[in-house]
Amino acid sequence: MRFVIQVCLTAAVFMPRMGVSILHTKQPKLQLARGVCMVIASVSFVVGLLYVPVGEATAVVFLSPILLTWFAGKILKEKIMLGQWIAVGSGLVGVMVIVRPGSDLFTPAILLPLTGAFSMAIFQLLTRRLLTTDHIVSTNFITGVFSTIVMSSLVWYFWETPTLQHFLLMLVGGSFATIGHLLLTYSYRHGSVVMLAPFSYAQIVFSSVVAFLFFGHIPDDLTIVGMVIIILSGAGLVWWQRR
Repeated sequence: MRFVIQVCLTAAVFMPRMGVSILHTKQPKLQLARGVCMVIASVSFVVGLLYVPVGEATAVVFLSPILLTWFAGKILKEKIMLGQWIAVGSGLVGVMVIVRPGSDLFTPAILLPLTGAFSMAIFQLLTRRLLTTDHIVSTNFITGVFSTIVMSSLVWYFWETPTLQHFLLMLVGGSFATIGHLLLTYSYRHGSVVMLAPFSYAQIVFSSVVAFLFFGHIPDDLTIVGMVIIILSGAGLVWWQRR
């Protein structure tokens, strides 16, 4: 439903102006790879929420800026300064404080959000590469169509007719996801991967607030410490880049 809503919204807003060119791409293989990464990242994170609290799961996913910074240096050849590595390394320390090897969170289930982090890093890297040739809207629409086809082939085995309340929640979630991905893609048209990666750390604050307001989950003291470390590492990276 999340991908169906993305496809329908994108088509309704942009197809009247773009027509069939909304499906145009000069790099079909990379578009396919981006779709695969989107499916893996989404499924691994959502399934992970069955076993890992939303705040902690999101914190683990924030390994992706660290992975993304490394990939940007190795693959995109973007220049990465020492201060940037210190900042993203500090973010990794924050994640380890939250996960705490040997704690209740350190179970095989933690591999699900970790998989999501890796897939999301590759996804963003491919986004940056695709924008050298393909339109922002086309990139998101093609990913949505691919993901819809893949998930539709699986959904029949698990289908449960949603209530009106659940359908409205899906509609809201799908709408926010569509807007978020369009904005993310647009940002890569104007900034480098290394420059933009730390801004995603802000999501950990929002996810923790959501976890508290809607699920009554209160992070323990070490989890809060880990979140603060991650947020400070992102802020430090922004400060370094501004200098």
